[in-house]
Amino acid sequence: MLAYVKENNVQSAAVIGGGLLGLEAAKAVADMKVESHIIEFAPNLMCRQIDQGGHDALVGKIEDMGLKVHCGARTESFVGEDGSTDMDSMSPVSALRFSNEGWDDLPVQMVVVSAGIKPRDDLARDTGIALGERGGIVVDEQLKTNVDGVYAIGEIALYNNFIYGLIAPGYDMAGVCSKVVAEKELGIDLGLEEDPAFTGADLSTKLKLLGCDVASFGENQPSPDDPDVSNLVWNDPLGGIYRKLIFNKEGTRLRGGILVGDAGDYTQLHKLAVKGGELPEVPGMLLAPPSARGVVAEEELSTDPATQVCSCNDVTRGQITDVIRDLGVEKATLKEVKACSKAGTGCGGCEPDVKKILAQELESLGGALSNDMCEHFKYSRPELMALIRTDADPESVDSFEKIIAKHGHGDGCEICKPAIGSILASIYNGQVLDDGRMALQETNDRSLANMQRGGSYSVIPRVPGGEITPEQLIQMGKTAKKYDLYSKITGAQRIDFFGAAKYQLPDIWEELGSVGLESGHAYAKALRTVKSCVGSTWCRYGVQDSVSFAIRVENRYKGIRSPHKMKSAVSGCVRECAEAQGKDFGMIATENGYNLYVGGNGGVNPVHAQLLAADIDEDTVIRYLDRYLMYYILTADKLERTAPWQAKLPSGKNGGGPIEHLKEVIIEDSLGICDELDSRMQHLVDTYHDEWAEVVKNPERRAKFKQFVNTDENQPREEMIEFIDMRGQTRPMDWPKDGQAQTNWKPEGTDIFARSEKSWVTVGKASDFAPNVGSTILYGESQLAVFNNVMHGEWYCTQNMCPHKQAFVLSQGIIGDAEGVAKVACPLHKKQFGLADGQQLDGDLSLITFPVKIEGDDVLVELPSETEVNAILGTNGLRVQSSCMDITGSSLEADILNGVKNSTVAII
Repeated sequence: MLAYVKENNVQSAAVIGGGLLGLEAAKAVADMKVESHIIEFAPNLMCRQIDQGGHDALVGKIEDMGLKVHCGARTESFVGEDGSTDMDSMSPVSALRFSNEGWDDLPVQMVVVSAGIKPRDDLARDTGIALGERGGIVVDEQLKTNVDGVYAIGEIALYNNFIYGLIAPGYDMAGVCSKVVAEKELGIDLGLEEDPAFTGADLSTKLKLLGCDVASFGENQPSPDDPDVSNLVWNDPLGGIYRKLIFNKEGTRLRGGILVGDAGDYTQLHKLAVKGGELPEVPGMLLAPPSARGVVAEEELSTDPATQVCSCNDVTRGQITDVIRDLGVEKATLKEVKACSKAGTGCGGCEPDVKKILAQELESLGGALSNDMCEHFKYSRPELMALIRTDADPESVDSFEKIIAKHGHGDGCEICKPAIGSILASIYNGQVLDDGRMALQETNDRSLANMQRGGSYSVIPRVPGGEITPEQLIQMGKTAKKYDLYSKITGAQRIDFFGAAKYQLPDIWEELGSVGLESGHAYAKALRTVKSCVGSTWCRYGVQDSVSFAIRVENRYKGIRSPHKMKSAVSGCVRECAEAQGKDFGMIATENGYNLYVGGNGGVNPVHAQLLAADIDEDTVIRYLDRYLMYYILTADKLERTAPWQAKLPSGKNGGGPIEHLKEVIIEDSLGICDELDSRMQHLVDTYHDEWAEVVKNPERRAKFKQFVNTDENQPREEMIEFIDMRGQTRPMDWPKDGQAQTNWKPEGTDIFARSEKSWVTVGKASDFAPNVGSTILYGESQLAVFNNVMHGEWYCTQNMCPHKQAFVLSQGIIGDAEGVAKVACPLHKKQFGLADGQQLDGDLSLITFPVKIEGDDVLVELPSETEVNAILGTNGLRVQSSCMDITGSSLEADILNGVKNSTVAII
């Protein structure tokens, strides 16, 4: 079609047919910069789905796009450039001619025909099989024709003088026909209580036409003489929204409806109409579109196979779908889909979308997605949270070891450990680094800082409400200059310092703490910040002191762990300078107090927050927030933001959607849980502790940030990745793309040190190595990771460099097991490596491993000489740098390396 447009200089085209495909074709024509006309024989578009009101709303949307609509058009002929109207002429089309009285010819240079389906019943003709007047094979309720032993289903079957052109009725027909044939033709007793029958099909449908919602369900166009009909209509021509709900006369049953422009509640309405259900006390509450009620529909995923889902690994929806279908219903778990497609294995931000796609595809294949947290727990996070918080013996579920023994199995993994660590923090609020809880933390929580590219860390002090003193700014500058930290203002009114080594963090925080700066919890799934404008204290438009209130709110909820990060803001007036309605919870000042909004977020899928309460004072805001946040913490899934959690909540009693449900729970205490929500939140507030202050003043905690267990020596960040200048500051150089040099490093041979002479080297005391985590040792110039798996009494030693990006970080990964195989997950991109043999569990990379043994309290590792190990694993030789060499060092080391690779005898 595009080629024809170019070759024939088409300026205007007609699309015959105003159904789904016709409208999409018309839009495609318009996208070619061609004037597009839609020609429809019926009085309105999509006449099977919508009525005149829906047609008017849809036409308004279409014409706003520049397309032209002609309904009631009786096309008579195509007019050629030579004036001919017969089908024998090969002259290019120049116009459409109509039989409508008074209609002029429509000048067009191209015609696209999309005029519906016609049953291909040729096979049945001249066989005695009865056909309909306009085609189609006549069938009864058992899908039988008038000829014994002959059945028809699908778009060829004419039932009750109607052809069903949709796939769903075809499936229904197939289900009935297969049972009839089995019993009546093949004599198989299926044990059916009544004869199967096809009595029609639900033709409800929801479409996205040219970007406009169009849906119909149930009896959307009952007969004009039907006495049991009561219509309610919402017609908003300015907003392009038309909704018609059809009830019975008594208003006790929803029979059907038409939705154009806003069909966000289609699923709810369709279920009420087709399956029945209790209507709100005032049925008219269902009529208003969700957008008018402030209801936020959960973002729908694009079905386009080319849509990018995972930006980290450039994975499309089509690739994920192919993986799911290749695996099949039984093997397509979230873990397998992520491993095979690589989607969700980077930053993890797309994992919810991958999970949605998996659920949709499994449903289409006849399966269902398990909501289990991982292979170690047959519960979701909300289910596990409920089991833990309601346990009659709290001491039996106050640690990961007790919880997995009581409700799970195995060692755990990088999925369940952080989730349970968060649950424990949300219930008990102990120090995350104490009593074995360090082993549950993601790398960022374990280091109380965000790991950045190359293995360095960022430091973000808390700046409540964005208010900061000159003394604090001065100290920040001194510290940043002393440790050569890259400095940047964040989008949340804070200052971020990048490039700190882990061993430097306690010293940095000791200096920052001297002027009252606390941990900003940027590393945690917790409240990040409460942004504010200056409010009434400075701004001439401000009506409330937004800064003071923001500081109060931030200081109340700081440090509280939640299923995902949370952000907030307080605006001092309706001008909304703090963008409160784009946050998980936000407050906008009014003359009478504050309007409280909940469930918003920015990010990949921005969501507008919804109004929970209006004109309330600060104390009431705090009370409602306590309950909202704790309700979220107790019931949300792992890594689920407030917006999608809120969208999945049940509708309120009056049909007002999830926000009405929240009002009932939080304000009216409809579930009788407000006392529990209040007391749990107060416990978290009362037990707050500044995590960095606790580390700085405690030598035992401070020791956990030591770079190497076996030496006080440190390797600076520049030895692990090259730092470059940028506008007067330094930053790590860019990582090469996967597949380029300095990525996906592989040792030559399965055991590169097989011929080396080795000896047992003492690397520390057993008590030096924290339980169930990795620790780093320095051997010559090489970093090695030692893992103390106390749960099984096993020790492992591997290289500390993850081969994927050549970053020295593996000791900071979470250890666990996959189907009984001990493993570690790289903290950067969650690559999985077996600890015993070093093989990647989700790819083809591998680690070099070394035997470990314990003698008394000594930990010993069997190692070749330092020179040999440095030649292969030396930090300086493997660091990512602009001038790439696989191995650097002295000629002696190169000679030894060559000897290790090529000799047939052991090196002495």
